[in-house]
Amino acid sequence: MTELTKWLDARRSPMELIERLFDGDSTAGGIKVEEVVDGNTLVIRAELPGIDPEKDAEITVSDGGLTIRAERQEKKEHKEKDSYRSEFRYGSFVRRIPLPDGVKEGDVTASYKDGVLEVRAPIPEKTATASPSKVPITRS
Repeated sequence: MTELTKWLDARRSPMELIERLFDGDSTAGGIKVEEVVDGNTLVIRAELPGIDPEKDAEITVSDGGLTIRAERQEKKEHKEKDSYRSEFRYGSFVRRIPLPDGVKEGDVTASYKDGVLEVRAPIPEKTATASPSKVPITRS
């Protein structure tokens, strides 16, 4: 049920929901994330073991969302006298996460440690919205 709740999150656009459905992956592109609010900062932790963050990952902020793209390539070879064995894994992963209104691209920071990418986005203080005012109607 919690996975269904994530899919129906009101912050997500209908187009994103359709893309996720056609991807056929309930983990939304293969990157598992954790979103936490720490004081006035949104902290997003993404599980990305085995990558070089400088070469294999890209983070962008646009249209009110954060996009994490990563690519992983791993190859193992075992050579012995009478045998040879090779294994490889590779893949590209993308995850888009909606950001709170007013987050500025220049304020977003990222760090990588022990296979976890951590992105921090300060949440702007909400300004008090003015109460609705009545507009008079004049007769012409």
